[in-house]
Parts: sequence; structure tokens; C-alpha cells
Amino acid sequence: MGREQWKKIWVGSAGNMVEWFDWFVYASFAVYFADAFFPKGNDTANLMNTMGIFAVGFFMRPVGGWLLGRVGDRRGRKAALTLTVTLMSVSAILIAVAPTYAVAGYGGIAVLLVARMLQGLSVGGEYAASATYLTEASTPERRGFASSFQYVSMTAGQLLGLALQIILQRSMSEQALHSWAWRIPFIVGALGAGIVFYLRRNMLETDVYAEDDTRTDPDRGTMKALWAHKREAFLVMALTMGGTVAYYTYTTYLTKYLSGTAGLSKPTASLVSFCALFLFMCLQPLAGRLSDRIGRRPLLITFALGSTFLTVPIMTLLKHAGSFWPALGLSLLALVVVTGYTSINACVKAELFPTGIRALGVALPYAIANALFGGTAEYVALWFKNGGIESGYYWYVSGCAAVSLVVYLTMRETRTIDLHRVGKETGDGTGERVLAS
Repeated sequence: MGREQWKKIWVGSAGNMVEWFDWFVYASFAVYFADAFFPKGNDTANLMNTMGIFAVGFFMRPVGGWLLGRVGDRRGRKAALTLTVTLMSVSAILIAVAPTYAVAGYGGIAVLLVARMLQGLSVGGEYAASATYLTEASTPERRGFASSFQYVSMTAGQLLGLALQIILQRSMSEQALHSWAWRIPFIVGALGAGIVFYLRRNMLETDVYAEDDTRTDPDRGTMKALWAHKREAFLVMALTMGGTVAYYTYTTYLTKYLSGTAGLSKPTASLVSFCALFLFMCLQPLAGRLSDRIGRRPLLITFALGSTFLTVPIMTLLKHAGSFWPALGLSLLALVVVTGYTSINACVKAELFPTGIRALGVALPYAIANALFGGTAEYVALWFKNGGIESGYYWYVSGCAAVSLVVYLTMRETRTIDLHRVGKETGDGTGERVLAS
């Protein structure tokens, strides 16, 4: 890959990293600020309320996917990416200064809710804009490798959040973390977003978008245009279902599971997550490059099979891990399985749609699937736990993966698709498709 392509990947990834740092620290620091915004009482109930607000952010993601996907298709990938990081910066500032229940009663919850809605709007557009940009910015034979940096950057954002959490846990008292120190990561996130805003203001547009011959089409980036590709849109939702549940189970929920169920201390649980996620991040480009050689479907099918049949035993063993090394080994095994999805799902989705509807086509159906399954994963897990049947959640994750497995087995390969020709008519009058007949 040339220097210019690496520059595009770096700028797109850097913004994604900050976006997901802000998104992730809400979940990872919720154990410290959950009691700050609600009346004191049942700790599990307060955490469920806080994660309920977390889920609200996911339900705003379809709106953000529609709005920013439209911007990305009509105004360019650069415009959409710049707008997403601006929204994320504002939301981080709002959380950092939100008043607690003791100061403003339920007014603090209102501020928190608005901030999460803005985060939902931002991330709803960020995923698609980033996936589209990284896929289009690469050469055809390296699309899997280039797009894998989306989850490299997402995971890097989570690692930075976890690293900051570990530092704060080891340098501050439990009381300070519950009282005020939980605000620090949101201040850091706002500062990082400001830096990325500057970088994205000077980023280059992709050649695929710049050379597209439908840029004057009035239906470009509209729901009408998306409806013409409704089969691909439903495919995005179905193939996302299992992947997003598994991903959020072994990333944002993992730390809480290790400390709340497996009995590990919060610092040890955070360290397990950090080490597992670091190795997981390193695997993404390798798996992406592998998909450029053997195709996308083999990796997706491997993920779905592993997640369907290994989730229950992995989660059960994690519950009794008891110490750092067994917990790390099991967590890493789970994330190796999830890599089959995370490393290539961005390019697979982008390869389904023509340039004029690619950002919206990826954004909206993906955001809907995330709202229904990814955003509710932690809440569903806590609901099962609160009901005394925590193992039911393991089967829920396996079931979602099984549904996606059926989709992976029936869809066609997307690796060899020409991004300039997706959806355009071929000589026999049929558009290039990726769905099984």
C-alpha cells in the first residue's frame, strides 16, 4: 500500500479510536458513577438504570446512521467523518460536567441522557462513514486488510479507556473514583476529539467517491435509493446480529462479568480485559489480510460456528476462572473466535452497496441491528443475572450467532466485487449481486 493510502487509513482510524474511547468509557466507568445519578439503594438496579441509558444511545444510532449516512453519500465521506467527531466531542463534555443526583436531582440524568443521545447519533454515522472510507481508500486486493483497521482503532480506543481506568484505580481511592474521578476520561475524550477534528478537516476524499458518475443523482443517499437495495440492507442486519452480541459480550460486558460474577477484583478484571483486547487488536490486520487471500465467508462461518458452540462452555468456565491467567486464556479464546467477524465485517457490508448509497446502506441497517442486539446485550445480561438465571444469557448469545451462521452459509463471496460496478447492470441486464439465488 502506498503512503497516500496509509495516510487515509491513519486519519480515518484515529477518529474512530477517539469515538470508541468515548463510547467505551461510559460502559467501563459505569460501575463508578451509576450511584451518582440515582438515589442510593440497590447497586444492581442503579447499574441497570445506567446501562439502560447506555442502551438509549444505541437506539439513537439508527437516526445517526440515516442522517450521517445521507451526509456521507451526498456530501462526501470527509464531511460525515468530521461531523461525527464534532458530535462526540460535545457529548463527552456534557458527561464530564453533568451534575449528580445530590446536586440537581434528576436533572443530572437528563444531561446524561442528552449526551448519550448525541453519542448515539455520532457513532451511528461513524461506523458506516469509517467502514466506507477505509474500504474505498484501499486497493481491491487489500480491502480486507485496510478495513480491519476499523476494529484496530475501535479496540485501541477501548484499550486507552481501560488503561486510564487501571491507572486511576491504582492511583486513586475507591471513594475518589465514585465521587469525582470518573469524570476524567470524558475530559480526555473531549480533548482527543478536538485533535481528530483538526486531522479530519485536512483529510483526503476517496477516489471511489470522487470518481463516481452518479454524484448528481437526486436520489443519492436517500431512503428511496436504499429501498432499491433492500435485500442487501436486510443482509447487513442479519449478518450483524450474531457478531454484535458476541463482540459486546466479550468487550464492554466482560469486565463487569469478571468482577460481578467470576469474583475477580475490579483491577484484576480490568487487567484481564486490557491484555485480551490488546492481543485481539493485533489479530485484526492478520485476519483481514487472510480474508483477502481466501475470501470473507470462511472467516465469517468460522466465527459463527465457534460462537454458536463455544459460548456456553467459555462463559461457564469464566464464571469459575478465579484468577488472572485462566480468565485471560478463556477471554482470549472467545475474542479469537470473534475476530472472524470483527476483522472483515466493515468491508463485507461496504462491498454490498454501490457508491451512491454505500454509507447509508451500511449505516442504517447496521445501526438498527446494533440497537436491537448490541446495545441491549449488557442490559439483557444483567436482566438474566438479576432474575437468577444468568446462564440463560449464554444461550441467548449462542442463538444469535446461530441465526447469523445461516446467513453466512447462504450469502455469496464479496472479496472479488468491483466497488465501481456494484449495483450497475452487467451485459446480461442483471446487477452484480452478493445474495444467494
